[in-house]
Amino acid sequence: MLPQEIIRRKRDGKALTSDEIRAFVAGITSGAVSEGQIAAFGMAVFFNGMGRGEAVALTTSMRDSGDVLDWSDLPGPATDKHSTGGVGDNVSLMLAPIVAACGAYVPMISGRGLGHTGGTLDKMDSIPGYASQPDLALFRRTVREAGCAIIGQTADLAPADKRFYGVRDVTATVESVPLITASILSKKLAAGLGSLVLDVKLGNGAFMERTRDASTLATSLVEVANGAGLKTTALITDMNQPLASAAGNAVEVRNAVDFLTGRFRDPRLEEVTLALAAEMLLSAGRASSQREGLERVRLALEDGTAADIFGRMVSILGGPADFVSNAGKHLPKADVQLAVKAPRAGYVRAIATRDIGLAVVALGGGRTRPQDKVDHAVGITGLLPVGAQVRTGDVLAVIHARSQAQAEAAAAAVLAAYAIGEVRPAAAKAIVRRIAPQD
Repeated sequence: MLPQEIIRRKRDGKALTSDEIRAFVAGITSGAVSEGQIAAFGMAVFFNGMGRGEAVALTTSMRDSGDVLDWSDLPGPATDKHSTGGVGDNVSLMLAPIVAACGAYVPMISGRGLGHTGGTLDKMDSIPGYASQPDLALFRRTVREAGCAIIGQTADLAPADKRFYGVRDVTATVESVPLITASILSKKLAAGLGSLVLDVKLGNGAFMERTRDASTLATSLVEVANGAGLKTTALITDMNQPLASAAGNAVEVRNAVDFLTGRFRDPRLEEVTLALAAEMLLSAGRASSQREGLERVRLALEDGTAADIFGRMVSILGGPADFVSNAGKHLPKADVQLAVKAPRAGYVRAIATRDIGLAVVALGGGRTRPQDKVDHAVGITGLLPVGAQVRTGDVLAVIHARSQAQAEAAAAAVLAAYAIGEVRPAAAKAIVRRIAPQD
């Protein structure tokens, strides 16, 4: 089956068969299909789309391009969450141990930062000694003994996706919904999960800024995942402001530890985290309703079980044994701290959330090129939420930087991202919509 003939059929708007898609993906994996052919295929899909059956075939073919993990030996269900990316989105760090505390197992395979959004793996790398990419034996041991493990994708999981994404990234086809769907789900299916919950972000800090686009992506992900045999639901959540009051790597980890221990919890972050945790328990069969799920996750959080599990996971994967009780001692710190002050009194009317993320990247907390090294210490804390009342000179946020010049540049960006007005804005819902498979 010649790759160029498969490309021609999709270019002409025809539906591909499962055999054609499997053959093309096999060529991506083996190298028999060139980068030019991958680019042409991606562009043909970008313009002509894919039917649901085609998207399922593409997803399962990329899943089968490498290893597929098996968690059937665990005494409980394996489940996970995937977020489409946001700013101050450290939900995974709390979510995994909370769900594990409720009797499910969470083998969470996460990614690095992309564009203005932070990456869970970069956050975990700020913990000294933490092995974010362990071998399979240590990964499995951590999941069994702690109940969860937050690690990075190995080269053996969905290798076709890795090559395909690398070409899409430089050929302007990243935004294709069928290709996004297959990329996300192929890795989750390869992780051997029994269920999955998706957190699809919506707003000016998300890749999907419009409600229609977020709903289209969430529906595609849910339908294709279930079509591939993975029980999946999705929550569309608001990203028109940073979710946590911290944005960066070490500062978000500290925020997560404070959340787990009860020292401090950002209200919107708590709402989204608990809703996703309850949804995961429901999907995994560990709760009979969302209400029961919420009761269970709140108890796991309040009685300290979730914090203990997070500490155990960090320790097994090589981090400090006392990390939860002494996070401030272990996490890297930036040399310069600079307060960003409100220029006038009023209410925070809006936040240009993407610009907050870009300010963290400019500090060195993200990447502009794949090979860039991330500075885990830099970031922004104390970010006031939309609706907060301020007086002239009140602190809107605090910059953590390596130099005064970097701090001042980031402060200017943050100040420009905040809109202050005389009228308090109406509160926006943190959970916009739930999407479940159609019966």
